[in-house]
Amino acid sequence: MPNAPEATTGSEPSSHSRLRLVYDGECPICSRYVRWQRVRRDVGELELIDARQDSEARRELAELGIDLDQGFALQVGDRWYHGSEALHRLTLLGTRSGVFNRLMYRLFADPRRTARIYPLLKAGRNGLLKVLRKSRIGNLR
Repeated sequence: MPNAPEATTGSEPSSHSRLRLVYDGECPICSRYVRWQRVRRDVGELELIDARQDSEARRELAELGIDLDQGFALQVGDRWYHGSEALHRLTLLGTRSGVFNRLMYRLFADPRRTARIYPLLKAGRNGLLKVLRKSRIGNLR
């Protein structure tokens, strides 16, 4: 991943940390995931941003060289996480309530496991988008 700015907070964000998730709004799996994912109240509000829409976050990620076709991006404080690292961090920020969030925690709380599984998730997403005839996000153009 390109050198993203370091977080001003520790591994756990304060209640005032900026939390933004940039995801593919045309991917049915991605959209469902972000609707079901819940972050803990003490972490703050998670802002959901469709990567296919023009936004400050999309422009910032392009400047950092973060390719949204290779995975979603999560901002915690001043730091951006991408791909498997973003999925792992989001999992740690999530609640453990509900079947979905407990399952996500069991799968993605370990960063090594997340890094092994993520390429399969990305391949599935790319295959689904191809079947649905959806274009690439192309934020680095």
